[in-house]
Amino acid sequence: MSSASESRDPHNAEYLHGSDHANVDLPHATLRGYLTGFGLSVILTIVPFWIVMGHVFSDKNATILLVLAFGAVQIVVHMVYFLHMNSRSEGGWNMMALIFTVILVVITLSGSIWIMYDENANMMPAMTPDQMQMHTMTPEQMQQMK
Repeated sequence: MSSASESRDPHNAEYLHGSDHANVDLPHATLRGYLTGFGLSVILTIVPFWIVMGHVFSDKNATILLVLAFGAVQIVVHMVYFLHMNSRSEGGWNMMALIFTVILVVITLSGSIWIMYDENANMMPAMTPDQMQMHTMTPEQMQQMK
């Protein structure tokens, strides 16, 4: 091998620790990037806190969905600004690993919710409307029915 090809060999210690880092495509962290990520994280934390504590929405489900959406956006902010994940880092393998992880988490959570719902529906005894009314009656009302 020539010395030029040896110097480009990624297994060569001189290549890894040499001064030829200009060709390596690594994300470069800057103070501005970290401050931007920090600012976005603070905003994405304070706004949902204000929404919940200020009772901004009367609908509880809308509040929950909005807080979850802010949380999802904050996860993306952390991955981009602090973990420096993008489609180019590590040849795209970081993004592939992330997509695989998200798919597994979605399958696990949705399967768990489905199983719990199904168990609840099948394990609870079926009640007729008359039986349901009996459970809401006071003892005095039950005595009057006898």
